[in-house]
Amino acid sequence: MEKYLYIALFAPLVGSLLAALFATKEKFTFVGVITSFLVAISMFASLKLLYFVYSTEVVVSTKLFSWIEIGNLSIPFGFVVDQVSVVMMVVVTIVSTMVHIHSIGYMEADKSFNRFFSYLSAFVFSMMVLVMSDNFAGLFIGWEGVGLCSWLLIGFWYHKKDQELTSEIKKSPFSTLSPFSSISPSFAANEAFITNRVADLAMLIGMFLIYWNLGSLQYDIVFANIMTLDNSLIIAIAVFLFIGAMGKSAQFPFNQWLANAMEGPTPVSALIHAATMVTAGVYLVIRANEIFVAVPSVGNFIASLGAFVAIGAALMALVATNIKKIIAFSTLSQLGYMFVAAGLGAYWVALFHLATHAFFKSVLFLGAGNVMHALNDEINIKNMGGLYKHMKATAIIMIIASVALAGIFPLSGFFSKDLILEVAFGNGSFIIWAVLFVTAGLTAFYSFRLIMYVFFGKENFKEFNYHPHEAKSFVIAAMSILAILAIVSGWFKPLFIEFTTKVLPELNIHLEYSTIYLLIVLTSLIALFGIFFAIIRFRKKETYFSQAFENRFCYKLLANQFYIPHFIESVINKSYLLLSTIAFRIFDMKIIDFIVDTIGRVIYKSGDKARVTQNGNLSSSLRLMVFGIVSLLVLGIVLAVASQGVY
Repeated sequence: MEKYLYIALFAPLVGSLLAALFATKEKFTFVGVITSFLVAISMFASLKLLYFVYSTEVVVSTKLFSWIEIGNLSIPFGFVVDQVSVVMMVVVTIVSTMVHIHSIGYMEADKSFNRFFSYLSAFVFSMMVLVMSDNFAGLFIGWEGVGLCSWLLIGFWYHKKDQELTSEIKKSPFSTLSPFSSISPSFAANEAFITNRVADLAMLIGMFLIYWNLGSLQYDIVFANIMTLDNSLIIAIAVFLFIGAMGKSAQFPFNQWLANAMEGPTPVSALIHAATMVTAGVYLVIRANEIFVAVPSVGNFIASLGAFVAIGAALMALVATNIKKIIAFSTLSQLGYMFVAAGLGAYWVALFHLATHAFFKSVLFLGAGNVMHALNDEINIKNMGGLYKHMKATAIIMIIASVALAGIFPLSGFFSKDLILEVAFGNGSFIIWAVLFVTAGLTAFYSFRLIMYVFFGKENFKEFNYHPHEAKSFVIAAMSILAILAIVSGWFKPLFIEFTTKVLPELNIHLEYSTIYLLIVLTSLIALFGIFFAIIRFRKKETYFSQAFENRFCYKLLANQFYIPHFIESVINKSYLLLSTIAFRIFDMKIIDFIVDTIGRVIYKSGDKARVTQNGNLSSSLRLMVFGIVSLLVLGIVLAVASQGVY
């Protein structure tokens, strides 16, 4: 089965390199077709590996070549396909294939069509390296690869400039718009890249601690010997690794980059927020579960932070009007759910929700892309409305995905998200359960707030002379596959449990069936209440918040993302700029430059003085020669006398 491993891994890379050959050329549709085909080949190879691992329970592993061999340090380029990695491979390649197909239609008029597909396939390849590696160093290569590709893709439209802030923002720090409501793709790309570099430093420290104390970065060796270390050292390793995961999965305080990443093309958002970059942090915690199991205190912190992020992001989504940012906040909230499950030791539950979430969230982003494509890139949901009759297929698909996101039976979100609430309740984490319970209601509300604003009510888009149209048939077909998976993927829960618990811990909660059913009923009721409240509220007034309420501080607090962007800009960024300026003007110019310039002047002046010895005058040369010989003789005599004195 090794050949399927190589096909799954390298097919996207081949597609990326082929597309790169035409990166500077005019649009060739076949570039999109061939890259989509190669990612589809990777998908079929991953499905083949999934069937093989499931049916035989044999782990497929291979060592491509030795990468670093220095003393006792041995790091190979090795890959493993086990019950965890193969699930991620299938999820990544299925979503990536559909995103590639969708992109052929979405990017059809873009002059950099070929370059886009080169970046997109490179993104998929980097994620495959990340999930398939059998050691932390290989994982880090893929980790940095997705970071690089995200920078390229978020900033893909780098030619777009920063828009001027509104006068309202300039006048008042308590405006209803964040100062980052209008930023350039270049700024968003740099923000994501730099934020992740900060978190990645912590991850590197964790890896250094692992190697320093265990002498290896191979998963099997590390996990087999982790318990031989002191508890304080294991805590340090777990904390540093989790900080790295916080950056990639945009957990507080590294969350700001995720919403601004919406400046990239919408298919990029679907890929980053559903199956690749932001799920890498969750995957790291799941993959390194043996480390986190050994330190429950770190797990409790992870769960608490996840619950905090889940409800915080849901609250921001309540008032957001940018169609892509609403879905981005939803992604952030659902990542919080996943970290709650992982922090409480339910690693397979976290992986299960990661998989189901990838399908319905990717299709929501792609649907948002269809809407924007049909309305000349309009992003404000208040400027839409009544699109159901113009984009019926997109509307139905997005409604299905929103129902799945809300966790309504029998769609996939019901099976995975409700299970996380059961885990929280069963572990006695009642505060976390209550937070997630309220978040479930908020999720249902903001999901259908978006649906109602976009597809029903007054056709506000007519005021802007937009002419909406449905996406092309092959785009709808690709989305339909994801929509079907959003419906049925949760039905495979029993098989998923049997499969993944071969390598992941089983659930250790003890709840009566009556309690479980009661929890399910309560969660379903609050989700249904959120949906119906959104529908009824909109049908009654075609708006959710009155002008008076929008002028209140609580609304502005949420609209401005708890003023986190203001804090980052006013406190962190400006303080860092001040320190950098001081360091440049004093340390760099006054000290470093002085030392370097002094050395240069000394060398120049000594050379200027010494060059008279090379004037070509024979008499001068002879005098210098005699002087040199006499000096050497004197030095020799002095050394001889000194040596005799020593003896």
